[in-house]
Amino acid sequence: MNYDEAMTFICGTEKYGSVQGLDNMFNLMSELENVQDKLKIVHIAGTNGKGSVGSFIGEILKSAGFKVGRYISPTIFEYNERFQINNKFIEEDKFCYICDKVKNAVEKIVSRGKCHPTSFEVETAIAFLYFYEEKCDFVLLETGLGGRLDATNIIKENLCSVITSVSIDHTDCLGSSLSEIATEKCGIIKNESFTVSIFQDSEVMGVIEKSCAEKKSELIKVLRNDILYKGFQDYCQSFDYKNYSNVKIRLLGKFQIENASLAIEVVELLMRKGYNITKKNIYDGLFDTTWQGRFQVIGKNPVFVVDGAHNADAAKRLRENIWTYFENKKIVFIAGVFKDKDYKKIAEITADLAYKIFVFTLKSPRGLDSKILSEEFLKYNKNVFCVSDVEEAVSKSILAAGKDGVVIAFGSLSYMGEIIKIYKENREIFYK
Repeated sequence: MNYDEAMTFICGTEKYGSVQGLDNMFNLMSELENVQDKLKIVHIAGTNGKGSVGSFIGEILKSAGFKVGRYISPTIFEYNERFQINNKFIEEDKFCYICDKVKNAVEKIVSRGKCHPTSFEVETAIAFLYFYEEKCDFVLLETGLGGRLDATNIIKENLCSVITSVSIDHTDCLGSSLSEIATEKCGIIKNESFTVSIFQDSEVMGVIEKSCAEKKSELIKVLRNDILYKGFQDYCQSFDYKNYSNVKIRLLGKFQIENASLAIEVVELLMRKGYNITKKNIYDGLFDTTWQGRFQVIGKNPVFVVDGAHNADAAKRLRENIWTYFENKKIVFIAGVFKDKDYKKIAEITADLAYKIFVFTLKSPRGLDSKILSEEFLKYNKNVFCVSDVEEAVSKSILAAGKDGVVIAFGSLSYMGEIIKIYKENREIFYK
């Protein structure tokens, strides 16, 4: 199997849609000798912050000399980004080798009358097999959607379950209330285990506490009062957390300090379990962490920020960041969103902050028409303009912001890679 054949197989599984349930995974992984049960896994669920928390933990463990596998979605730049070991994407020849094994397993179960696995199920199997064959010391496993019925939740046990910020999203699948969504996220919590959670809405925390009590899982909480924000300088933040003083991170946004604190608690738990990790590893790992597309500054004069804020909670955090870092600056927005997101709330939360807003239609069947999106922004801001594509949005936003302004592209992670590529390749043209 070559790379084109492998990607043809993966793309061909998209027609099987999305299936809530673990039957397909049980069938598939049984054919692959249940390698997932031989991995040391940190399982991460939540609405926002999964990628950032995983990135922080991964850098700390890497600093301590461990081999760390990460399974992430969505990707920013390329498909192979989903499968990483110590920040290196899976190589094409290895991907083809693993994909061929999984394809053979799929064909066997289908020949026995079982359902064909979905894309995410196939990709999850690829991740498990890859990390097993590469003998990873740890695997940082992000759920794709929810938790309880997510394909990643086929694992029987883990080192700990991690619950990042939980808010309203994917209501068509996970429920319309916070408690319903939290219940789905808590489905990753294992019996007689450990669970680490960021501070949450009281309704969400109540569900987490109840789930941990029922499953006899020790709950470790990050408390808001244990975090002390120290300041921001040269695009670097510093904070104190418990007995960690002057911790520095390069990811922007105060919510990233919360995510970093959550990562500290997870690593402290691993240290309790006997893994050789030092405080220096924690400091170094947190500072070394980068995460594409999350309030990331990619240029200056004007400052150009890309942020995958794609739901109401993320939009609130974006608004907070604008007030924190860019008060009294001329703000220009670029926005493109999926039609299954709460774009009305996103517009309501953010629109009044902008001098001008450029909207476009995402190149996806799920992409919301720019005219519909512009109508929502126009309710709160009269300077809204539809553009044909990302390149036009970047060009016009830079011109509108001027050298002293700020351009912020947000709405979906799906176009962050494209916008970064276009910006870097055409910067000299845009700035003429």
